[in-house]
Amino acid sequence: MKSGFVSFVGKPNVGKSSIINAIMKKKVVIVSDKPQTTRNRINVIYTDADAQIIFVDTPGIHKPLHRLGEYMVKAAVQALKNVDLLLFTIDAKEGFETPEEHISNYINQSGTPTIGVINKIDLVDNDRADLIEEQIRSHVNNLLDVVRTSAVTGEGLNELVEKIKQHLPEGPQLYPENIIVDRPLSFIASELIREKIFHFTYEEIPHSVAVIVEEVKERPNGVVYIRANIYVERESQKGIIIGQEGRMIKKIGESARKDIEYFLGSKVYLDLHVKVKKDWRNKDFIILNEVGMRDDLD
Repeated sequence: MKSGFVSFVGKPNVGKSSIINAIMKKKVVIVSDKPQTTRNRINVIYTDADAQIIFVDTPGIHKPLHRLGEYMVKAAVQALKNVDLLLFTIDAKEGFETPEEHISNYINQSGTPTIGVINKIDLVDNDRADLIEEQIRSHVNNLLDVVRTSAVTGEGLNELVEKIKQHLPEGPQLYPENIIVDRPLSFIASELIREKIFHFTYEEIPHSVAVIVEEVKERPNGVVYIRANIYVERESQKGIIIGQEGRMIKKIGESARKDIEYFLGSKVYLDLHVKVKKDWRNKDFIILNEVGMRDDLD
């Protein structure tokens, strides 16, 4: 048996979360085509007959513009330490650019063995992929291998899992087989609600939203009651989230409820409230509660 922690690292929107979901064959972490969707570090546990891989999904490393961004980058950099492997993930279409050079420096400073992952390989030709692989090999010191993947088509994912197993240390299972994520239901629910906001709203709205689950309670009839606050920074944003005659908040709630029910395997009553908290992205209380990283950053 082999087991260990494997942390994704890369800039925002390179497909780290999509790779995890594709390997797990179900949606475990939220995804969106908008950058900086992932705000928190989350462990996703993959278990098969001969290995347990604890994937550490992290926010993309970027230049922060506010305190929320600072916490996100800190969480991502912290995840480079005390893990067995790093998966340096690069968007094949965007290529190896200045952000990847900076991330390479973080990786080299960590000294952690690294597998390069060229993702979205279905969008480029072999010459493009060859160039990116050459750049990875020239910039990363402790490189074990490079794998080309597509979370959309599934290409290279089995190879990636086998390469990870090959380089993990021998050890026992660290989690029971039925555990696939190390976060409580309140966290999962808040993430799924936020994902729907990312999908259904535009411009600055998704990045101006925080979701905090205030209550989770199973009722006598077996329905799980979940009450959550959606925080925005301005009154105008509150109006957009609620929508004309409440249509947007209803759309967000219905879509999130279906995903939470699928994840939980039981009926859910989702009670959403929208509140204004000016400049919350620079307020520690909201940040630490919304991203769930207080313990990670101590």
